[in-house]
Amino acid sequence: MKSFACRTTMRATPERIWAILTDAARYPAWNPTVTRIDGRIAPGERIAVHATLNPGRAFPVTVVEFEPPSRMVWRGGMPLGLFTGERVFTLALSPGGTVDFAMRETFSGLLAPLIGRTLPDMQPAFDEFAAALKKEAERQ
Repeated sequence: MKSFACRTTMRATPERIWAILTDAARYPAWNPTVTRIDGRIAPGERIAVHATLNPGRAFPVTVVEFEPPSRMVWRGGMPLGLFTGERVFTLALSPGGTVDFAMRETFSGLLAPLIGRTLPDMQPAFDEFAAALKKEAERQ
């Protein structure tokens, strides 16, 4: 199983961060790792993420969990669970009034060992995503 993760603390409300994370049309305005998202980020919706990491290719995922403003899960992959990517976003209010944001993507399935070897290193893009989200959320 291969996975990538990032974490940051933000001085913003969970509702503000959630609004940024669920506004598909605005991703390219604040997130340098995404060129566009087709569709609506909402429960049960299917979206297509276009990332700078793999230009010209869309990554179709379904929003399988949607718990505002604390948790969201996107899942996509091959039929029969042969290869699945699952991205989990979590927001947790800290005692000091800040919000802990975490994002993790895990790849699993029978073909994960083979396909996982061909995946690029997504860690720099994850770190960039977290930094860009923090900047946007804290912007006044």
